[in-house]
Amino acid sequence: MTAPECLCWQVKELVLDNCRSDDGKIVGLSSDFENLEFLSMINVNLMSISNLPKLNKLRKLELSDNRISGGLEVLAERTPNLTHLNLSGNKIKDINTLEPLKKLPNLHSLDLFNCEVTMLINYRESVFTLLPQLTYLDGFDADEQEAPDSDPEADGDGLEDEYENGEEGEEDPEDEEDDEDD
Repeated sequence: MTAPECLCWQVKELVLDNCRSDDGKIVGLSSDFENLEFLSMINVNLMSISNLPKLNKLRKLELSDNRISGGLEVLAERTPNLTHLNLSGNKIKDINTLEPLKKLPNLHSLDLFNCEVTMLINYRESVFTLLPQLTYLDGFDADEQEAPDSDPEADGDGLEDEYENGEEGEEDPEDEEDDEDD
């Protein structure tokens, strides 16, 4: 075989955001990525995670903005060391759908923003009761304390400073007063 040897085993982080899945499969994603610790598949049109390969070392899985409505039992079998799971913007409608996540003893953070399940009465209490291993749900603990940001780059690299001072093209009200004096 003349093709270079696959170096998948060296990859620890893989971002496949906005790639399109083919019938729930992401071409090239396989269990060859044995040392993968972070996998992001945001907005890849996934309806199911049944084709997720076995990734024993995976700790963080980003699956937001897909069409996943269930089938989460696959995660315990194929990603047993998962600590962070983001399912925001999916089609999760009821608490029972989350039951398979009980089998992920290391799961400490779960995000379900913009899923129908978040509209249920006692949603937060129910999820923390169902999944006692969770520390954070939607970025907050059971006492509504915000999760510390473990990724210094996740703060937008200072972008909020730009908006605090007004967007480009907007004048500061104090500047307008100065213009009137001229």
